[in-house]
Amino acid sequence: MCCCGMEYTRRQWLWTTLLLSASAFVSNLVRAEEPPSPAALEALKDHLSVDTHSHAGTTGIVSKSAPNDDLAKAMRAGGLAAVCLATVPDGPLLGRVNGVLRAMRPAQPDELHQFNLKRLDWIDRLVADHGMRRALTMEELRAAHAAGQPAIIYDIEGLDFLERKLDRLQECYQRGVRHVQLVHYTPNDIGDFQTGEAVHNGLTAFGADVIRECNRLGMVVDVAHGTEATVMQAVKVTTKPLLLSHTALQGSKAMGPAGGLTGRQITPAHAKAVAETGGAVGIWHFFPSLPRYADGIKEMVDVVGVDHVCMGTDQQVAPGILQDYGTLPRLVDLLLKNGFSADEAGKIVGGNYLRIFAAATGTA
Repeated sequence: MCCCGMEYTRRQWLWTTLLLSASAFVSNLVRAEEPPSPAALEALKDHLSVDTHSHAGTTGIVSKSAPNDDLAKAMRAGGLAAVCLATVPDGPLLGRVNGVLRAMRPAQPDELHQFNLKRLDWIDRLVADHGMRRALTMEELRAAHAAGQPAIIYDIEGLDFLERKLDRLQECYQRGVRHVQLVHYTPNDIGDFQTGEAVHNGLTAFGADVIRECNRLGMVVDVAHGTEATVMQAVKVTTKPLLLSHTALQGSKAMGPAGGLTGRQITPAHAKAVAETGGAVGIWHFFPSLPRYADGIKEMVDVVGVDHVCMGTDQQVAPGILQDYGTLPRLVDLLLKNGFSADEAGKIVGGNYLRIFAAATGTA
């Protein structure tokens, strides 16, 4: 074998090829870890950024860890202004069957209600002792951002604990909750969810009452995990913009083979129905790489427009590509390099959610 006038044995050629491949890999790794551009950092400084659905990673609210400084440190490292930190009321019931989460048993009366209150206590301790600020209004979000203090919007993933008691929504509102998701992985009296058997043909009459009460109280209504029928019916009930906080486009080329996550992707019609309420669709971080995550965001923008897409990582114990918020400036950099303006990138990483939050809470 001859290359550039030099004779190579097969072994020499193989070793040279491997060394070149390793060198290219290291070079790509170095480039991937290059600091974000000043434009990306400026965009995060100028725009209030929000992760619209998070459990705060491996030491967060779904872990057995005590409240700690990890979330505040990670948010500061990445310039993330606010996070919708979600309790998971049906957590005690969940297990995996063929890799998919599902309720393994029925809840005992009041079990999930009491569990959720304890998780709200966990967030209270996080706010009180670990460098976070609770945000109930747009004014409080802006004040926290101006002070450089990470903010939390109290969020609940799944209203299974209501047990047909609307007054429990009022209780949650009084505890500071401003964002609620209707369904999760446990059958409830509100509506059908994507990975379960459809038993209600969408949203129930009680589910419609829940949406109306959330609209009245001033809480963001999150339709993530709901079936397309559930969401289409929710669109007809709500008087405020809807959020679908964490998903990806059905058949996403950027996401690739999604394993057990394909059942949680949504069709263009599903996404457009949410957008037509003035709402937005959040893209989770379960992509093979950060550039592919940026591509996944663009896929949804191509369907519903840049005013109706946001970032909802679903940070949890199972790792995703944005598990460390310190990576956020690199994502913004990729959005800018993919043709989005600084203002458009600002909408995606926060502005679009803030419009929904302002409309839901009646604050400006």
